[in-house]
Amino acid sequence: MQSTVSNVPESNAVSPATPSVKDLVKVLFGGKRFGNHVDEVWPNLFIGDMSVANDRYSLWKLGITHVLNAAHGKMHCQGSHDFYGSSVEYYGVPADDSPSFDLSHYLFPSAEYIQSALDTAGARVFVHCAVGVSRSASLVLAYLMIHQNYTLLEAINKVKEHRWIFPNTGFLKQLRALDMKTRKSS
Repeated sequence: MQSTVSNVPESNAVSPATPSVKDLVKVLFGGKRFGNHVDEVWPNLFIGDMSVANDRYSLWKLGITHVLNAAHGKMHCQGSHDFYGSSVEYYGVPADDSPSFDLSHYLFPSAEYIQSALDTAGARVFVHCAVGVSRSASLVLAYLMIHQNYTLLEAINKVKEHRWIFPNTGFLKQLRALDMKTRKSS
């Protein structure tokens, strides 16, 4: 039965074109809104907020081996190699949660960092920003599009199964551009 489902091209099953930002916002507004500080949104891949990022004990309990800070250097998101110590790999992206911020320069490097980490046996990756709904979610959506061949809409729906997310409109425009680029190359 699964083989029948897998034979249907997923990108055509939902929509042949990348949805508009307006349509994506409608999808993002829909569904339940989860209020967790951290959620596993893909096997061994977590999205969370700064309260978890700043709590080494919580990260240790989750078994986190890699941290991607999408708000590196911002107030209350000061993570670093020194803070996490030698047991956790750290990667910082100095993004502003502003529609005018160009996150596109960080989409591929962040996706590569996540994939490289997940290729490591026993790895568990925590991606965070201040609240865990815009910057960090955008980087995880890009990872799913780049390395798991999801369309943007499929990636949003996959993450929303586990966590309420809401990338700002500027990030959605950049993710749409990535979606159109990755669809052309496949």
